[in-house]
Amino acid sequence: MSDGNSRMTSATTRAPGWYWAAAGGALLFELAGCLAYLAEVRMTDADIAALPLDQAALLAARPDWYYAAFGIAVWVGLVGAIGLLLRRRWAAPALLVSLVAVVVQVSSVLIVPEMRAVPSDALIISAVVIMVAYAFWQMARLSARRGWLR
Repeated sequence: MSDGNSRMTSATTRAPGWYWAAAGGALLFELAGCLAYLAEVRMTDADIAALPLDQAALLAARPDWYYAAFGIAVWVGLVGAIGLLLRRRWAAPALLVSLVAVVVQVSSVLIVPEMRAVPSDALIISAVVIMVAYAFWQMARLSARRGWLR
């Protein structure tokens, strides 16, 4: 009987207020990523030609796997953020997949020689995105351990 009660208790454990704020922040962060992804993949040749030469060269140097990783990072991350808001355990693995995809995406700067000319502010933004994705994954893991996810 105690097994049933412990399951019921963990399934009904209330999440604290900060959890909801962070889960809402995760949703907004992932939505912004999805919009950035859509804006980038929908760029036409004319759009790219209108960019400064260094930015156009950077876009041209990005390999297909960069966009695959970018898409996985933001769309699976969005699913993970929704999972946090729905308080579902599958949010943690989804956010881990998103984190791994972010790392793969950012690694393009190290792997593709033409992308090494990325401005330092872009590298800082990339580092922040990795840290935020890591924080959301850790939050999901903590939430699962504390019984806030079912």
